[in-house]
Amino acid sequence: MSDAPVMAGIMRDRILNLLKEGKRIDGRGFEDYRDVEIKTNVIEKAEGSAWVRLGETRVLVGIKVDVGEPFPDLPDRGVMTTNVELVPLASPTFEPGPPDENAIELARIVDRGIRESQAVELEKLVIVPGKLVRVIFIDVHVLDHDGNLIDATGLGAMAALLTARIPKLEYNGETGELVRLDEYEPLPVRHVPLPVTFAKIGGNMVVDPSLDEERVMESRITVTFDETGHVSAVQKGEGGSFKLEEVMYAVDTAMRKSSELREMLLSSVDRGLP
Repeated sequence: MSDAPVMAGIMRDRILNLLKEGKRIDGRGFEDYRDVEIKTNVIEKAEGSAWVRLGETRVLVGIKVDVGEPFPDLPDRGVMTTNVELVPLASPTFEPGPPDENAIELARIVDRGIRESQAVELEKLVIVPGKLVRVIFIDVHVLDHDGNLIDATGLGAMAALLTARIPKLEYNGETGELVRLDEYEPLPVRHVPLPVTFAKIGGNMVVDPSLDEERVMESRITVTFDETGHVSAVQKGEGGSFKLEEVMYAVDTAMRKSSELREMLLSSVDRGLP
């Protein structure tokens, strides 16, 4: 018989007992993040890239920009898509193959936070309305999983977008020829939305759950704020439920914590608010 269920039960009891005393298993306060490290321009051939370490969680994000057709219902907007790969070496639970539901959920949460805040000025990425636009690919590779992939990925995506530089293009309407120039310009980014994730464990709300905490949590909620104080996305995950006062606590706390993360991010990329 495997010892895993027994060990999981012991870990859960330990985490719950510590939370009752106002403590967390790694010594943090309920609203404290683990150490954050951000590096940019780490992939030479990408238009933008970032490596983020959140505790022992590590993600790598690359930005590639191509040319393609706009969505039929958005002829005057560029296209943005987010993809996540859970590298098998990052966790025993990750398996090779097509993206599973966890990868898809992670990509959608991060994508929604960026898209709904209108962080990237997609209207500035139109070459020929209705026919030709720039297409932004946000590719995420999870390298080490020790909890809270959402916030690590959100930080990495915004760091990569803020430092991305794209080649200028010149379109000849008469010949239909598209020429790539030797000049580069920043990707037009006007907002910096960042997700803040909470785990509910034994009725307690904790920020930035570690992997041990995620394994015993009853539910999860992520609130994404931009620098204007606008909530661009709220996502509940796992089972369980939240009381109204818990949701309001998450919103109020996320506003403060996202501001702290944003200041750190902008300092790391050496850029002020748009």
